[in-house]
Amino acid sequence: MKKPLSLLLVILMAISLFACNKQSTKNTPIPDLTSPLLSEQSAPDSPDAPNTIVFTDSTGRQVEVPGKIARIAASGSMAQIVLFALAPDMLVGISGKWPETAEPFIDEDYYNLPVIGQFYGQGDLNLEEIARLSPQIIIDVGEPKGSIVEDMDAIMEQVGIPTVHITASMNTMADAYRKLGELLGLEDEAEELAQYCEAINTRTHEIANQVGDRKTSLIYCLGNDGLNVIARGSFHAEIIDLLTNNAAVVEEPTSKGSGNQVDMEQLLNWNPEVILFAPDSIYQSAGSDETWQQLDAIKNGTYYEVPAGPYNWLGSPPSVNRYMGMIWLPKLLYPDLIQYDLYEETAKYYELFYHCTLTREQFNELTAIGMPK
Repeated sequence: MKKPLSLLLVILMAISLFACNKQSTKNTPIPDLTSPLLSEQSAPDSPDAPNTIVFTDSTGRQVEVPGKIARIAASGSMAQIVLFALAPDMLVGISGKWPETAEPFIDEDYYNLPVIGQFYGQGDLNLEEIARLSPQIIIDVGEPKGSIVEDMDAIMEQVGIPTVHITASMNTMADAYRKLGELLGLEDEAEELAQYCEAINTRTHEIANQVGDRKTSLIYCLGNDGLNVIARGSFHAEIIDLLTNNAAVVEEPTSKGSGNQVDMEQLLNWNPEVILFAPDSIYQSAGSDETWQQLDAIKNGTYYEVPAGPYNWLGSPPSVNRYMGMIWLPKLLYPDLIQYDLYEETAKYYELFYHCTLTREQFNELTAIGMPK
């Protein structure tokens, strides 16, 4: 299947050779050529610069990439969120339509970018659109699967475009931004984001250490009936496990964002102090449901819906949007320990990662059911 797809892409790219592509409007500084990531010894935008350089990605793969990059494609939604913060003007398209919750916060030019689909997972890749938009590189960001090298090579072979992976987790996002900054010639912008991520991550760990063994017992419920949970020890539970006593202990935590399915009897056995409901779950009906009222958190009114806009503050996808969860969750659970102003912190995050000015009214709407009355 790969050869016909590659042939199709070559033909389509030839047809669209003179199509107008979205160009970066940022001033992109010359990459630091002392970096071990860049093997060539002349600047990409100098008169005698090479057309390509060799970039070593997080897997150790050495990939020949353009010396001057202006058009990029994200492998999926996780990568898109990370890249949107750093280089929104370089994105030629988006992996999937922005959620409706994003519209108030995302500039119209970005909100209406063409959809190219995901290289991973859903199998909705639009080869014709990729050929028309002609990205110079495909970037994957996130936790690597065991088959990551094979996966990156397969994508590159399929579409004939350099493809790299940048490993990023809650604790390594700063390093990921620095590596992306070197790749894209955006070192200054990347350093600002890296320092922010380091500061938020450090502060969150300090709060967790300060709380110690007094962490709140909590369960995060998802799904149409609220009977899926983000289990302790799963990748999606990183922030919850750090800041709370995650009561959702199961034998085999799933790596899927939909969580582990449980029943009401199990929830009653756990009976946490606080329940979080995912957006579009059953927050609105739980308080009047006799079955859910058996839980102390529902009876006591200590249940909340995770804010969402543009993305869920705790995940879905589990990307850099979770740093907003690292700001919100401590303020929700341990207000006596938290000195920062939640609105000011949220506005700063939205400016850095979504390039928008968050109004007080928007903040109040976001947190209306995500904070105590």
